[in-house]
Amino acid sequence: MKRILIGLFVAAVLAAGGWFGFNLYAKHQATAEIEAAFEQIRASGGKASHGKIGFDLMSRTLTIEDIAVVPGNEPQAQIKIAGIQGTGVRQIDETRFSADGIDITGLEVALDRIGPAKLKASYKVPQLTMRDYAGRIRSGETPVGGSLADVYRYVLGQYASITATSLTAPTLTMDFDSGSAAGGSGELTYSGLTMQNLKHGKVDAMKADRAAISIDVKQPGRADKLTGELSNIIVNDFDATAIIAALDPKTSSDETYHRVYRQILAGPYALKSAQGVRVDIDGFVMEDIDVQPSKFRLAERFDALPQDQSAVPTPAQSREMLEKIVGIYEGVRIGKAEVSKISIGTPQGTGKVNTIRYREGEFAIEGVDTPTPQGQFKMERFALKSFSAANLMRWGAGLSNPGEAPSPDQMLGLFRVFAGAEIKGVVSPFKNTRQFVTIDTISLDWGQLIGSIPSKANLVVKMVTPTDPTSPSQRALVIAGVDKLAIDLDLGAAWTESSGAFALAPATIDLGNLARAQARLALANVPRTVFTADPVQAMSGARQIEAGAIELTLRDSGVVDLIVAQFSRIQNVSRDAARSAIVEMIKAQGEKFAASNLDAKAAADALADFVATSGQTLTIKLTPLGKVPLVQLMDALNHEPVLALAQFRIEASTGL
Repeated sequence: MKRILIGLFVAAVLAAGGWFGFNLYAKHQATAEIEAAFEQIRASGGKASHGKIGFDLMSRTLTIEDIAVVPGNEPQAQIKIAGIQGTGVRQIDETRFSADGIDITGLEVALDRIGPAKLKASYKVPQLTMRDYAGRIRSGETPVGGSLADVYRYVLGQYASITATSLTAPTLTMDFDSGSAAGGSGELTYSGLTMQNLKHGKVDAMKADRAAISIDVKQPGRADKLTGELSNIIVNDFDATAIIAALDPKTSSDETYHRVYRQILAGPYALKSAQGVRVDIDGFVMEDIDVQPSKFRLAERFDALPQDQSAVPTPAQSREMLEKIVGIYEGVRIGKAEVSKISIGTPQGTGKVNTIRYREGEFAIEGVDTPTPQGQFKMERFALKSFSAANLMRWGAGLSNPGEAPSPDQMLGLFRVFAGAEIKGVVSPFKNTRQFVTIDTISLDWGQLIGSIPSKANLVVKMVTPTDPTSPSQRALVIAGVDKLAIDLDLGAAWTESSGAFALAPATIDLGNLARAQARLALANVPRTVFTADPVQAMSGARQIEAGAIELTLRDSGVVDLIVAQFSRIQNVSRDAARSAIVEMIKAQGEKFAASNLDAKAAADALADFVATSGQTLTIKLTPLGKVPLVQLMDALNHEPVLALAQFRIEASTGL
């Protein structure tokens, strides 16, 4: 029995010795791998140090204390970590390892002189926890002396090499200071950070419960301080590999779109300034954010940024830099972006906007209700159709020549920024009166651009406006008791290149309490060369244009009585006498035309009948008797209108 007990004791001692020996060996191996990783940083010109390393084989727990790293590349950075503890650590193969959990405490990252603005920033994460982690044992070669794009691509590449079921951080604080630059300084603190299912650069979901903002704004005159809070920040389906592709020079010809975000949500959001302005937003949403590497070439954009912010760029340098930035916008596609329920409070009152939205090329603002010095302004909807932020920036860059007025061609470039605009449901104070302008619809669309000039357009206006007693042109309306004008306008114009025909149709204006007028105008042999901002070239092309049929219709709803009343006041006669006098003057003018153009006399007689009886409709049709060059016709109308009309067959009629 004694021998058996001694044998068991010896076996236990040997086993314990073997266990502790293997534990020491495992710890040595872990230490060697860590030292190799730190040496890799030193070899690239950086600095790296650490404190005590511990390894427990039973729980496979690895601990590292007091880590300090200063990378050897730009931007200047310092990384400090109080401690890292990995549990369930295993080596998958020669290059990768896994851990059931990794806990990082006291993470601090300080960045100095970031980018051309020389921004200083720091990040602090007191506690960071990762579960079911797998990643590289060593980080690979860091870019030495590379561009900013190389650094970003390296960092994102490291991120894409890890997997984890979750990552959590109770808080993350970022401080920044732009020094003397306009960006100011401030602090941003996130609370309740979580990430779920990190794998191959993709994340299923990211969330932050809250973000607190504090910014000291440097501005001329009086400095300001902004404070705010943003809640419920959610990102669904993030893919870093799309950004990596856009940073890789090898993908510069890739014209396919890569999705970066499926959805970003946030809100509510509150921001207030020391000047008394407060902004409240119910929520944000962005969906389907994609990049196209062939246009979204970040490496070129980074290289284009000026290195000396103190030097004032020349107009040519500004345009070149802006053109590079435009490329970023052209390489981004956003399915939807929306900001909802915006409230802006100022000492003068509170303005509200229900929605600001971008979707499928349309930029819209809806539900505006805001105070103005004259009264409350309301608008149901304002929209820009086929809006392009890239074209807007490019157009603005073309106007940036100090001391030089924009050329007509430059101004016409606005037609390329969007393809139409719409305003609906406006109620606006009219000057300093207690009356309001109401707009049902104003819609303007254009297309078929030739250079920068549209060859097709349509304008629709439906609105009611008070008459203005202070306007000399409206004085007759005011005296006649017309206090409002109801305007209904529908104007369309289009050019057909194959036939060279230009048509103005429909062209209708309805002044509800005065008259309704409709016109149809046709032009023939209109060349492409007239669609230019060059007046010499346009005039040369205009000489080929021929006048076509013209039809005018006027429905009296009160305008005849208004003219008669005005003539009555001027001549100090009764209205009946005034009407008779006007009719006689028109007939007398027709008699003068009779000798050279009987059609003109018939038209004058029809006009006289139109004035003689209120509420009638006057129709006049002009048909060319042959080829009528437009330029010659316009000149004749200015000097010899009778001869100009003689080139047309004139048909005129009236009816109730």
